[in-house]
Amino acid sequence: MTRECPKNAFVPQNHYSLGCIWYPTFLFWLLVTNLTTYPTNLINLIKRTQSTKITKPTVEISSIQILNVVVASRITHLLLVLFRASERWKEPSSKKRSQCCHADYYYNREEDDAMRNAREEEKKKEKGSSNARSNLESRFNQTLRIVQELLLGSSFPGKVLMTHKSETSSELTSLVHHQNFGRSYSENDIGLSKKEELQSSGNMTRSAEFQKLKISMTNSESKLSDALRSASGARAVDSARITKFTKALSGSSVILEKLRELAWNGVPPDMRPSIWRLLLGYASPNPDRRERLLTRKRLEYADCVSQYCDIPETERSDDEINMLRQIAVDCPRTVPDVTFFQQEQVQKSLERILYTWAIRHPASGYVQGINDLVTPFLMVFLSEHLDGRMGSCSVSDLSPQKISNVEADCYWCLSQLLDGMQDHYTFAQPGIQRLIFKLKELVHRIDERVSRHMEEEGLEFLQFAFRWFNCLLVREIPFHLVTRLWDTYLAEGDALPDFLVYICASLLLTWSDELLKLDFQEMVMFLQHLPTQNWTHHELEMVLSRAYMWHVMFNNSPSHLAS
Repeated sequence: MTRECPKNAFVPQNHYSLGCIWYPTFLFWLLVTNLTTYPTNLINLIKRTQSTKITKPTVEISSIQILNVVVASRITHLLLVLFRASERWKEPSSKKRSQCCHADYYYNREEDDAMRNAREEEKKKEKGSSNARSNLESRFNQTLRIVQELLLGSSFPGKVLMTHKSETSSELTSLVHHQNFGRSYSENDIGLSKKEELQSSGNMTRSAEFQKLKISMTNSESKLSDALRSASGARAVDSARITKFTKALSGSSVILEKLRELAWNGVPPDMRPSIWRLLLGYASPNPDRRERLLTRKRLEYADCVSQYCDIPETERSDDEINMLRQIAVDCPRTVPDVTFFQQEQVQKSLERILYTWAIRHPASGYVQGINDLVTPFLMVFLSEHLDGRMGSCSVSDLSPQKISNVEADCYWCLSQLLDGMQDHYTFAQPGIQRLIFKLKELVHRIDERVSRHMEEEGLEFLQFAFRWFNCLLVREIPFHLVTRLWDTYLAEGDALPDFLVYICASLLLTWSDELLKLDFQEMVMFLQHLPTQNWTHHELEMVLSRAYMWHVMFNNSPSHLAS
């Protein structure tokens, strides 16, 4: 007879429990051991009865025999119970399977529940293993994409990679589409195709993947290099970056720190004039006061020009006459390879800006090299009025008022820039000498072989690095890259002199292998005429990225630079 098990009864977690296995086994073993002796005892008893002459035979029944009979009956009952239980387990009815075989002995769990739990555990294990495999594949894909970017030259270690990781792919994509190639070879294309191959052929080894990567990049290298060379700062004209700049400029007040962070990686050409004014503190962050302040500054410059420049020679002192003559000599030499600066009106504007600045800064006066620092400002602020057609337009087509406004903007921006490095142009130029010493220590720490070779050949850093710091590298790179370089300069703000050391170190060690093969005279000629004529934004970004990486490593650890 069976009845349902009470709700609070103990239910074993496995129906193969101690009560169902070990207890019947023990009873079966006991039955077998006793039954083997039972026939022998019965035969002996019969023989003893026949040998004795007793009218009424007496049968001696031992305690073991009584136990055998009890055990046999008990085992018979137990076997019957187990048989009924097994029959209930086979029944499909969940109600019957949930009944107890005996109220005092067992409660059987449902077999399908156990099987379901086992299947769920197997599914969890499979899901966990699949998640682990997917995570491993995703990490490998990410590493693969990073290697692709590095080999393609589209991302670099440093600030470009750390702050704007997602911009490189969009730049290359838009750049290559703009060039109307038959097939778009962008970073995203290569990364997605590799990801699909990896998912479809999971048994491929990593070496095979990298081999395929090299083959694919070899096929697209020439087209990508042409695209990069023909681009004038793809990062700066990316639509996403333009949106960020527009948002930063459209607030009630411009947050300069956010603007500096965006400008570090390049400024869109159309926005460069207004952003440079803001970064230098010449224009007000508040748009309501911006135009009023610019108007007042431009009028102040016009008054200075009428006071210092529009006067006869007899009213000038001898020092002023000599300084004006030196400026007149240096202006035609300024950026001689760019025809735009050979226009007479441009040289007149440059002369007025430099002379006015020299008169108002008597501690330094005019120093050769400052004329190169005005050229990026002239190019940028004139582009507002020439619609970017710098090569074909003449400045003489502009009205005198516009020319005066451009000169005023250049003058005030130059003043703001040089206020942070005034000792670079005072007597003996101690600021530049200090930077040259830092550059020597930094190069020794980064590449000791180059530093030792230059020392053995007797080459002093002063012989080539003085012009680098004096002209802020304007003469060392193609002029179409200067404005991009100055985006980073102005974004650094007051920290520019320190960061300039790392830029110069990065520029110098770009040719570390070549320098090791040169003697003293060859190194002097090489470093004074660096082979940067064919440079594009790609090479410049590499220099800036290395400079940022070394700046992070060494700037806050001066003891690392101690010789």
